[in-house]
Amino acid sequence: MEESNNSSEKGFLLLGFADDPQLERILFVIILLLYILNILGNTAIILVSYLAPILHTPMYFFLSNLSCVDICFTTSVAPQLLVTMNKKEKNMSYGGCVAQLYVAMGLGSSECILLAVMAYDRYAAVCRPLQYTTIMHPQLCASLAFIAWLSGLITSLIQCSLTVQLPLCGHRKLDHIVCEVPVLIKLACVDTTINEIELFVASVIFLIVPVSLILVSYGFITKAVLRIKSAAGRRKAFGTCSSHLIVVIIFYGTIIFMYLQPAKSSSKNQGKFVSLFYTIVTPVLNPIIYTLRNKDVKGALRTLVMRNVLVSKNT
Repeated sequence: MEESNNSSEKGFLLLGFADDPQLERILFVIILLLYILNILGNTAIILVSYLAPILHTPMYFFLSNLSCVDICFTTSVAPQLLVTMNKKEKNMSYGGCVAQLYVAMGLGSSECILLAVMAYDRYAAVCRPLQYTTIMHPQLCASLAFIAWLSGLITSLIQCSLTVQLPLCGHRKLDHIVCEVPVLIKLACVDTTINEIELFVASVIFLIVPVSLILVSYGFITKAVLRIKSAAGRRKAFGTCSSHLIVVIIFYGTIIFMYLQPAKSSSKNQGKFVSLFYTIVTPVLNPIIYTLRNKDVKGALRTLVMRNVLVSKNT
């Protein structure tokens, strides 16, 4: 029993890229810069969506929620990762690991549902334009956002609670960059078949089902766009949806690879880079993709900046 509790008493050793100090130093700088850009970019989207009346629409309401999720998601990982990479002892307390496990799992799951909700919003906008304001009324938008956040919380409580109950028999070395369910399942010293099945079921619910719904939505969207006679109208419709589709492909592609591969699969650094991508890189890409490809956001940003410049000159 004492050996089983060793991990909870001493915490974990997050090996990360400790075997390659030069790569670790390079990644430290990259992660720090990406984290700062994430905070600035996603905060800017939240502020401009709130301050610009032209952006008071369901699309930007959900985009603000996505930006909030991205800030919190990366913050649950990046600061701890930077601290661990910057010290010789790669220790992480048991409580810190468990907290990161719950928070990151919950926020990641919420983002999966939120991206599916955003696809439904685009479907309603393109395929049901005359009924759009009736379909996506404020109460429904608030309810869908609440469901996305709540579903992440529920799956985190279930999935992580089952994982932390696994006996580790004194195993402390996590050959990974963060505390994640698949990594802790690998560390367990008992049969983990039940946990692997439960992880697979949760992955299907939060990954495969949303992706399927998104593909169906975009199938209807494509058919509706192709029926538009005006070339300018088709470009505008595709432009409205392409940003969201790019984010979907990047986020789901990497996270499906991590959570739907066999728990005992042996890929030393591959899983680490995949985790870095969907926890650090993707949240930075979201504001870039949505702003660079969206005239409304760029116009609202210019208006707000010019307004602030004029106010500062007058004062």
